[in-house]
Amino acid sequence: KSHYVTPRHTVVEAADKIMLELDERLTQLRSVDKLVEAQRLGERVRYDSEMMRELGYCNGIENYSRYLSGRPPGDPPPTLFDYLPDDALLVIDESHVTVPQIGGMYKGDRSRKETLVEYGFRLPSALDNRPLRFDEWEGLAPQMIFVSATPSKYEAANEGQVVEQVVRPTGLLDPEIEVRPALNQVDDVLSEIKRCAAANERILITVLTKRMAEDLTDYLAEHSVRVRYLHSDIDTVERVEIIRDLRLGEFDVLVGINLLREGLDMPEVSLVAIFDADKEGFLRSDTSLIQTIGRSARHVRGKAILYADKITGSMRRAIDETERRRAKQVEHNRLNGLTPVGITKSVTDIMEGAYAGQGKTKRGKKVAEGLGRYVLDEPPVAIRDIAKELKRLDEKMYQHARNLEFEEAAQVRDEIGKLRERSLAS
Repeated sequence: KSHYVTPRHTVVEAADKIMLELDERLTQLRSVDKLVEAQRLGERVRYDSEMMRELGYCNGIENYSRYLSGRPPGDPPPTLFDYLPDDALLVIDESHVTVPQIGGMYKGDRSRKETLVEYGFRLPSALDNRPLRFDEWEGLAPQMIFVSATPSKYEAANEGQVVEQVVRPTGLLDPEIEVRPALNQVDDVLSEIKRCAAANERILITVLTKRMAEDLTDYLAEHSVRVRYLHSDIDTVERVEIIRDLRLGEFDVLVGINLLREGLDMPEVSLVAIFDADKEGFLRSDTSLIQTIGRSARHVRGKAILYADKITGSMRRAIDETERRRAKQVEHNRLNGLTPVGITKSVTDIMEGAYAGQGKTKRGKKVAEGLGRYVLDEPPVAIRDIAKELKRLDEKMYQHARNLEFEEAAQVRDEIGKLRERSLAS
């Protein structure tokens, strides 16, 4: 029920201290006529205290962690950073988004807990069950390396030495950038899609809202474009499957909002189209633009089109930075006689982080295994046997799912789809 390992005498002492705090808090609430809140808090804390005395734990016991660990009020919580040696090295990947989240964790948690305390759901001591504050984290963090294509002001203010990784062993260049009028952006991108699809290349389109993503997807589908959209309503596993299908060529165009950024490595993508690039804001900041443009940097013919009626400051900074890097790469290739070569990356690689499989488990090892043999690779079967085969595969898929073998279940699902297509064609 709980992984909090505490001796019984400590739990009993904590329960006594919790009841003392409860008496103080109830007096405060009643003094300002918050009778409902006082009743709610009294019932919950007395029940929790009784559970701790009788069973050694209660639901939400982490909210009493200050008493269980013997910390004074306001002290930082124990974390893994307390166990790092003095000469440890901390590497922060995508630091421009990771570092702000450290401060954001504390503020978000504090805001939520203050509401719970105010309305009598928790004691004030629950505020000490929290993440580290940013200043506390800075005091604990060892020497750090910030890794980012778009460092923020914090990294610039705390830099000791800047090392630029601009040139690539394959000689690949940052994408060419074009700015085109936003007036005809839909029709223009449609012509670009047809050109890229004919060359078996993939296209990413980023828009500003979910509604725009869905409407654009519908419009492109009506014009015989193989397209799907990606936004926050789609869960993580399905999101990974969509990206895998894009790389496999199941469709050619992926429309997204703010998900086509850090961490997406798709060598097949040759074109990134950014709609309404001149609409200043979070989604069109210089950092966002550089990250989005970089999604086509893995392709030999990488290109980014910014649809805008004017060039904003963010656009100018993003364009200048990309062109600066591209100029360095071109010069490096010229001096070393390099010809850009596209990278080849296994499609199964993108699935590695999608599921919670441990590296030493049977399930974790299977992530890197090759795809199973598809039914279509086997000799033809009679139409009457297809229904039986579909039923068998369906049962097999659900069996894998029940065993949490999601990779195998996905492979069987693909087999079922191929077999159904075949039965329809017959």
